[in-house]
Amino acid sequence: MATTTLTEDMALRIGLAARTLPDTDPARLLRVLAELVGLPPSAERLATVRVKDLKQAGDGEFAHLDQSELRAALAILQGEGVEQPDPPPAVEPYAEGDMPDSIRVACASDHGEELDGHFGAARRFLVYQVSASEIRLIDVRTVDESQAGDDRNAYRAGLIADCQVLYVASIGGPAAAKVVKRDIHPIKDALGGPIRERLQALQGILAGKAPPWLAKVMGHAPEARVRFERDEAEA
Repeated sequence: MATTTLTEDMALRIGLAARTLPDTDPARLLRVLAELVGLPPSAERLATVRVKDLKQAGDGEFAHLDQSELRAALAILQGEGVEQPDPPPAVEPYAEGDMPDSIRVACASDHGEELDGHFGAARRFLVYQVSASEIRLIDVRTVDESQAGDDRNAYRAGLIADCQVLYVASIGGPAAAKVVKRDIHPIKDALGGPIRERLQALQGILAGKAPPWLAKVMGHAPEARVRFERDEAEA
């Protein structure tokens, strides 16, 4: 199978897309694409591919994978998020204890301060400290795939292990399990948009009646969480 005719852009797309799929390297993904759209794959042919097509191609090579993982990979194959990332925003000074009653939130991002990263392919995680009255960007954590080893999802979850909440454009089931194992609550937001708008909405929840999962994150006493659950049931 000749791969030397791949353009630089297409090779990048395939490499990034393979990262979003469990146990998949570029060669495996290319074999499936060869059956699906022929060789070399082109942007024009890939633009017509649907998630269902990718799931069925290669004698069902990816049939067992989570729908959201395939959707994320296909988006990259079709050119989403392949361009060079915008520089991240500036980090603000922070010391532990600066913001009482705050939580730490990671956001998968490729561009500026936008929520547009797929968990398995995002180039960085922006980490915020969020309270009912303040939002502070305290760190930018760049993904280094050379450090990921055999378990890319575990590596990425480890990058944000000190966070309690994760906002991400998409995340597959196996990856979400790695995140939850770290006691991080993942929130998918396929529409994306400005991160601070999402965090401002979170501030409103922090200031009011927190749902049980968030009450737990904030360290509220069990009896308070029971009250939240009872209130939600009666609402």
